[in-house]
Amino acid sequence: MALGAYPGPMTLDGPYEPSRWDWVREQVDRYERSGGTEGTTLLDTRLPVVVVTMLGHRSGKVRKAPVMRVEHEGHYAVVASKGGDPRNPGWYYNLKAHPDTVRIQDGPEVFDVAVREVEGEEREQWWERAVAAYPAYADYQRSTTRQIPVLVATRVA
Repeated sequence: MALGAYPGPMTLDGPYEPSRWDWVREQVDRYERSGGTEGTTLLDTRLPVVVVTMLGHRSGKVRKAPVMRVEHEGHYAVVASKGGDPRNPGWYYNLKAHPDTVRIQDGPEVFDVAVREVEGEEREQWWERAVAAYPAYADYQRSTTRQIPVLVATRVA
């Protein structure tokens, strides 16, 4: 390929690199192995999660993360809380680097999405929805000085 030539769109068909976190790796595996009928809640909370598939911003490898299910009118919030850690989760940078190469599995349904970070009033609306779905987000925000990013995922054809 010539220098500077457009390589075409990136896809999620490359090599998968499971999380280094045991619980994340195990939950994603159980969720996918069951076709979205098992592993669909966060640990012992009984609150629903979806699996977000994306490309690593440095490695280019396929990465997967379970995130809380925050859905409104067919759109999904992806909240980069990292439990209130002072730093964003690594997957946040993956989504920012490749916002158009993302897939969500919500139970048995799998679909491609484009993500964008929201701010201002739109962020506040999505933040309220997120806290309603997972009240611990409010505690996470109080425990960190960073504003927890909220991204919105919209289905693409």
